[in-house]
Amino acid sequence: MKKFDVIVIGGSAAGLVSAMTGKAHYPDKSVLLIRKEKDALVPCGIPYIFGTLDSSDKDVIPLGGLKKAGVEFKQDEVVDVNREEKVLKTASGEEFQYDKLVFATGSTPYKPTWLKGSDLENVFSIPKDKIYLDAIKEKFNSMKKIVVIGAGFIGVEVSDELNKIGKNVTLVEVLPTILGRAFDVEIAERAQEILVKRGVSLKTGVAVKEIVGDGKVEAVVLENGERIEADAVVLSMGYRPNTKLAADSGLELNKLGAIRVDSYLRTDDKDVLAVGDCAAKVDFITRKSTPIMLASTAAAEARMAGMNLYNLSIVRTFIGTVAIFSTAIGEIGFGAAGVTEEEAKRSGFEVMVGRNEGVDKHPGTLPGTKKQFVKLIVAKDSEIIIGAEVIGGESAGELINVLGLAIQNRMTVTELYTTQIGTHPLLSSAPTKYPIIKAAECIVLRKGCKK
Repeated sequence: MKKFDVIVIGGSAAGLVSAMTGKAHYPDKSVLLIRKEKDALVPCGIPYIFGTLDSSDKDVIPLGGLKKAGVEFKQDEVVDVNREEKVLKTASGEEFQYDKLVFATGSTPYKPTWLKGSDLENVFSIPKDKIYLDAIKEKFNSMKKIVVIGAGFIGVEVSDELNKIGKNVTLVEVLPTILGRAFDVEIAERAQEILVKRGVSLKTGVAVKEIVGDGKVEAVVLENGERIEADAVVLSMGYRPNTKLAADSGLELNKLGAIRVDSYLRTDDKDVLAVGDCAAKVDFITRKSTPIMLASTAAAEARMAGMNLYNLSIVRTFIGTVAIFSTAIGEIGFGAAGVTEEEAKRSGFEVMVGRNEGVDKHPGTLPGTKKQFVKLIVAKDSEIIIGAEVIGGESAGELINVLGLAIQNRMTVTELYTTQIGTHPLLSSAPTKYPIIKAAECIVLRKGCKK
C-alpha cells in the first residue's frame, strides 16, 4: 500500500490549486492528486469549445504545474474511502493511505427526472467531461435546430456559441429574464437585447412541459402549449454537488447536498477537507446557504484549504462566497458581485442604489470605445457596499473584480467615492467621470441617478 501525507480527490480548479498550495506551504509533505479523467477542462471555457475555440483540446488544463510543484498525479477513480483506517481504494484495485484528505470532486449537471422525454436520444447536458463533450460536439455537426433549457451563464454562453456556428438556437427560461439569479432586471434585459440581436430566439417566463419524440428528440413543448421543433435539446438547469463518495464515507452533507465545512474548509472529520463545487457555501452578505458554484470561488477555497492542512490560522479562513460573476455576449461584458438589489430587499436589507453610465476610454471618440454602466447596492444603515453590477467592454471583467474586492473588504460607499484611481485614455474612463466613482457619488450626494 502506498502512503502519502496528503491526497486530493479530483483535479479541476479546486483540486489542482489545493494540491499545489498544500505542497507550497508544506514542502516536506508528500502530495498525491487522483482524478478519473486524463484531461480536465478549464470549467468556464467549456461553452466556447462549441464555437470560438473549435476544439476541447484548446481548453485543457495542463498538468505541468503539478509536476513543477512536486505533486504526484494518478489517473484513476476513487471508489471507497475508509476514514477510520485512512485508506482509499480505486477502481483499478490500488489502495492508498493518507494523513490528510481533500475532497474536490466537483459537481454534475442536474438532470430533471420529472421532465418527460429527458431520457430521449439527443438530449444532452454540459458536464466537465471532455470525452462526452467531444461526442456531442460531433453530433451537433449534423443538427440544425437546438433548444437550450435554462438561461444561466452556461445556457446563455452555449446558446451564443452554437448560434455563432450557424445553428438555429432557442433558449428557454422559466424566469422573466435570462441570467435572472445574478442580475437585476434592468441589467438582464440589456443582455437579452444583445443575445436576440445576435440571432438567438428567447422564450422567457415560461416553463418546459415535456420533450417529445419517437425514441429521439423531435420537439420541446412549453407549458403555454407552444411547440418548438428540435434536433437536439441541451439541459442547462444547474449543477449538483458530486458528493456520493463523501456521503458513503459518512461525511455530513447540508440540505443542498454539499459537504459541510467550517471556515477552514474542514469537514466533521478534522483530517478531511472539502473544496469547490462539492463543498457547502455560505453567502458573504446574507450568510445563508447558497448553491453558487464558481471556479474562482473554488480556487479561493482551495488556497485556504492548502494553507490550513496542518496549521490553522485565523487569518486564513474562508468568509463566504462573494459570488463574483462575469460573462460576455459578443463584445459586451457583464459582471455581478455580492447580492442583487432584489435579493438584498428579499433578505431584509434596506438599500440605497447608485447608477452611472459612461465610457471605457477617454475621450469617447477613441476607436473601440464601449459604454460602461455601473450599479451599486449599498446597505442604508451602515453604508457598506453589498452588491454591484456592471456592463462594459472587455474591461467589465476586471471592473467587477475591483467591486468584488470592495464588497469583500466591507468598504463603505464614501470610501469607494474617495478611492484613488489610475486612468489612461486607451485603458479606462476619465478620472473626472469614472463610472464606479460617479455611481458612488449618486449615493453619497443622495441625488437622482440614471436608471
